[in-house]
Amino acid sequence: MLLIADSGSTKTDWAWLAQDGANSFVNTKGFNPVVHPQDLLYGEVRRVTEDLLPDLRPREVHYYGAGCWDYRRKKVIIDCLKNAWPEAEVHVMHDLLGAARATCGHEPGIACILGTGSNTCLYDGEDVTDNVTNLGFMLGDEGSGSHIGKAFLRAYFYRELDDELNDAFESYTTIDKSTILDKVYESDTPNTYLASFTRFMGEHAEHPLIQKIVFQSFGEFLDRHVRKYRGHLQVPVNFIGSIAFHFKPILLAALHERDMQAGRFVHKPIEALADFHRRIM
Repeated sequence: MLLIADSGSTKTDWAWLAQDGANSFVNTKGFNPVVHPQDLLYGEVRRVTEDLLPDLRPREVHYYGAGCWDYRRKKVIIDCLKNAWPEAEVHVMHDLLGAARATCGHEPGIACILGTGSNTCLYDGEDVTDNVTNLGFMLGDEGSGSHIGKAFLRAYFYRELDDELNDAFESYTTIDKSTILDKVYESDTPNTYLASFTRFMGEHAEHPLIQKIVFQSFGEFLDRHVRKYRGHLQVPVNFIGSIAFHFKPILLAALHERDMQAGRFVHKPIEALADFHRRIM
C-alpha cells in the first residue's frame, strides 16, 4: 500500500498504511539534502527496510522533506527510495506541502514549520500558492530552534544571563566555550546543534529572559514571513514542529499582538498526513 515520510533536519517519521486499514509508525534520523551527506539517507532507509519495517513492499512512497525545493535535491531522495523499493511509485515533495496538508487539509490557510528550521507557505486548499523565501539557518530560519538557540548562546557568552539562569545552564551542560564553538563552526549539522539548546530553554520557559528571546524570535518570524502573505489576517495561521508546540503560549501572544488568527498546532504531522492520504486513497 502506501509509505509516507515526513522528514526534517533532526528526524524522519514514517507511516505505513496497510491494505487492511492498519497504520504503523516508526522514526529514523532526519535528512536534509542541503546540509546532510547522501550516505545518511541511504543508511536510514536501510534501517527501515531491514529492521523497522522488514519485507515492506509499498505501492507508493510519498516523501515530504526539508530542503526539497528543486529537482536536483529531490533526485537525491528519489534515487535512494527507488533503490530501496524499485517497484514503487515515488513522490518527493517539499515539507511545506506536507505541513499544509497536515494542518489545513483541504481548507485555505497559512502553514508554518517551526522546528530545527523554519518555513511558511500560503495554501489555497489544494496547492501551495506563495512562499516567502527561506534563507536557511545562516541567513534566516527566524523563529526556529536554531535561531532561538543561537540567540540564547549569544546571551550566555555576552554575560546577559542573571546568576540564577547562568548557574542553571552551567549545571545543565558540562561543555565549555571551545567545545561549543567547535560544534557550531566545525560540525556537519550546526543547525541541529544550535537547536538542541531549546531543550534547556523549554525547561526554564517561565524565566523573563527566555520569554524575551523566544518572543522576539517569533515576532521576527511573523513579521518577516507570515505578514507578507496577502490576506494573512483573514485565514488561520497553522503550525507544525516541536518549537511551535513547546513554546505555544509565547507564540499565541505574538500572534495576538498582530491580530492574527491562530489555527492548528500539530506536534507531529505524520499522523495527520496518514489520515490525509487514507482519505484520498
